[in-house]
Amino acid sequence: MADKLQLGIFFGSRSAEHEVSIISALQLAAMANPFKYEVTPVYVTRQGEWYIGGALWKLETYVNFDPRRSRLTRVFPDLTARSRALLAFERGAPFRGERRYAALRLDCVIPVFHGLHGEDGSIQGLLELMDLPYASTGVAGSAVGMDKVMMKRLFEGCGFPVLKDTALTRLQFEKDPEVACAQVEAALPYPVFVKPANLGSSIGVSRADNRGQLVAALELAFLLDRRVLVEQGLEDPQEVNCSVLGFDGDARPSVVEQPVREGSLLDFKTKYLAGAGESGMAALSRLIPAPISQEDTQKVQRTAVDIFRALDCKGVVRVDFMLDRARGQLFITEINTIPGSLAFYLWEKTGEGLPYRALIDRLVDLAMLAYREKERAITSFQSDIITAAISRQSGGAKGGKT
Repeated sequence: MADKLQLGIFFGSRSAEHEVSIISALQLAAMANPFKYEVTPVYVTRQGEWYIGGALWKLETYVNFDPRRSRLTRVFPDLTARSRALLAFERGAPFRGERRYAALRLDCVIPVFHGLHGEDGSIQGLLELMDLPYASTGVAGSAVGMDKVMMKRLFEGCGFPVLKDTALTRLQFEKDPEVACAQVEAALPYPVFVKPANLGSSIGVSRADNRGQLVAALELAFLLDRRVLVEQGLEDPQEVNCSVLGFDGDARPSVVEQPVREGSLLDFKTKYLAGAGESGMAALSRLIPAPISQEDTQKVQRTAVDIFRALDCKGVVRVDFMLDRARGQLFITEINTIPGSLAFYLWEKTGEGLPYRALIDRLVDLAMLAYREKERAITSFQSDIITAAISRQSGGAKGGKT
């Protein structure tokens, strides 16, 4: 039997969605085929420290996290291209300092971060520097997909249907809250939804129906981000989501779902805590397929694929929509380039069904395909620029003239 592929699952990091990432990552690690992969969970703490070790497979490890008690090994990514190593240090003989060694070498990574410092292009840039195949959208698409303000501008530029919005910065609001609120009210009628630009999982999202609620919503959002998006609200929207899987021209949509919510906002508590937590997004009540017309289903799926291609996505994403029932219009809410639970529950019910284990295999295949495509590009070009510059310097030092 051929050697197993060394598969790293990267998760955690300095994000308000830290716990959600842990749940999604352990779900994935448990479902990966043990006969094909040597799976290593790689945990990034809230302080940005990286660890590996057997205890990371247990949820209990993350309660009152103590790497020494859990016998974890702290590692550091080696940025040398194609090293693909996570380095560790051990204390040597007295007075000889520490010895550096490769604690792990990886063939592929599936990033399972949610939010900043992981889903926003930062880890993707690190993996690009390491020259390590990875199964998520690249640097640019991840960055745009994380930032709701930039995301909306791109969607508008591409002609995708989006709700009206305006944006504010923390400094604008602190300088004159009344003027900032007046700007919002001049642009949008109530109700509005206030969203931190770079957070997901509905963290910090609030509905405002008047000036007082708007001030409170902005104060909350600015605790979490320096930029916020304020978006037109709909009175009776129908929320539907669609996942897309693929790379380059090969992208296919999943079945469409309708999340079940209470009240006017599908919030963090409803998404991740109502179902006892352990199952993450998979525990959320939902209707699959969504109770919408075949025409609307096809429009959602077609638009989701178009968005996937516009952001040059890779792997699996989820695009969230709102249907305005009163006017029969479809609006895009956002794209999640690393969706909660990797949207496996949608793929299990798509077509003939794609089990989670098969979805993981597909993600690895797509990561390797994208890496091979990257390798085809020329990344260096030998020229005589430096030699010519040295020659000019030498001529100048001798006082030569042309």
